[in-house]
Amino acid sequence: MASPNPDFAGRVYDSGPRVRVSETKIREFAAATGNTHPLTVSEDAARAAGYEAIIAPPTFLVTLAQAEEARYINDPEAGIDFSRVVHSEESFTLSRAIVAGDELTPSLTVEALKQVGPHAMVTTRVDFTDEAGAHVASVRSSLVVRGEEG
Repeated sequence: MASPNPDFAGRVYDSGPRVRVSETKIREFAAATGNTHPLTVSEDAARAAGYEAIIAPPTFLVTLAQAEEARYINDPEAGIDFSRVVHSEESFTLSRAIVAGDELTPSLTVEALKQVGPHAMVTTRVDFTDEAGAHVASVRSSLVVRGEEG
């Protein structure tokens, strides 16, 4: 079995398609994760707090980031067997809240790729910018691509 291609470390993909953050998707995510925070589920509470619409919990971004990361994982030249991928860690950095109606453009970077015994450790980062090109958030993911022992 081939290991992930080490030449992908540092690779920056062209920006992905712009994604509109919908109120419906925020509400679905909140329901699925048991999030009942008023700013996430109540438009009135969000407006009273100064937002134009409900806000997404930071972890909502994983739904958008994984779609972007799939471009790398599914790239035949990357050498990744998705059936051997284990998600290790996720972190979120926000410059501002994600609000329903936002239009975000993702940009994927393969930050690091290192071999650890038979396994590969991969770190990706997806940066999201708004319509004006300002940074809104980043999602950093650590993945383990399990190798074959012996």
